[in-house]
Amino acid sequence: MALHKAGLSKEQKKAKKEAYLVKMKKLLEEYKQVVVVKCDNVGSSQFQTIRKELRGTCEFVMGKNTLIRKAIKNQAETQPELEELLPHIKGNVGFIFTKGDLYQLKAKLTELKAPSPAKAGVIAPNDVIVPAGDTGLDPTQTNFVQALNIASKITKGQIEITSETLLIKEGEKVGVSQAVLLQKLKINPFKYGAVIDVVYDNGIVYDAKALDLTESDIVKKFQEGVQAATAISLAANLPTEAACPHLMLNAFQALLGFSKESGVVFPLAEKIFNNMTAVAATAVATESKTEEKKEEAPAAKEEEEEEDFGGFGDLF
Repeated sequence: MALHKAGLSKEQKKAKKEAYLVKMKKLLEEYKQVVVVKCDNVGSSQFQTIRKELRGTCEFVMGKNTLIRKAIKNQAETQPELEELLPHIKGNVGFIFTKGDLYQLKAKLTELKAPSPAKAGVIAPNDVIVPAGDTGLDPTQTNFVQALNIASKITKGQIEITSETLLIKEGEKVGVSQAVLLQKLKINPFKYGAVIDVVYDNGIVYDAKALDLTESDIVKKFQEGVQAATAISLAANLPTEAACPHLMLNAFQALLGFSKESGVVFPLAEKIFNNMTAVAATAVATESKTEEKKEEAPAAKEEEEEEDFGGFGDLF
């Protein structure tokens, strides 16, 4: 009698799917912050590590994309903004539900990335550089190393790489020989983990790059926006909250100019004109004293020269 691997019945599979949809519905209703993460090249043991590290602060949920899409579409009936997540549900994705700080979550996920060997056929997420130095490889493998355009020599019975070499560029596909060499050199050049792709935050969906911005970056962007809006308002002579102080100042300056030219002086203008006159008078007086000091200085210098000459003549 042949033995067959036990599997789930149709009823059990259906119950499991329904339980998953119920769980997703509950989480989507409870959490206002949902992070979609890409999990390419992440192994099962690493998944367990990520779940363990996030436990207590986040809910990390994986699942088949068809089920995830169904859960999103169901919930989009009451939260239509969730539909913006649908285009991002492709490949190996997971959902992280959190009520905590998103910047801290990103830092934690970065910390949990694990070193990984370069496998043939994968796209390099970063440059791979082979350092100069001893390799521990015997001389019989010299041709293998040189075939990859890596300068080397034999030192004390082993291959020594003479200069640092860029083996793989970011975005290139890893070749078989490159993967074998890196394995021989015990170099794990890549780091893989859960990478934030897009964020759903209180009804707003935005790219993960927004989490690269610091508080000072946000303040700077806001200030630049206010300055641009103010400039447009001033050019169009449109009163906005940002432009009003400048418009009022310009109007008051124009009023002062009219008051001075027409002779129609109001109390505040008279006070300003008097202050301006006083400041101008002080400046003139200061300039006069400076000129007097400059004129006195050469005379004093001439007297010093005469005294010096007299002193010199006394020697004869």
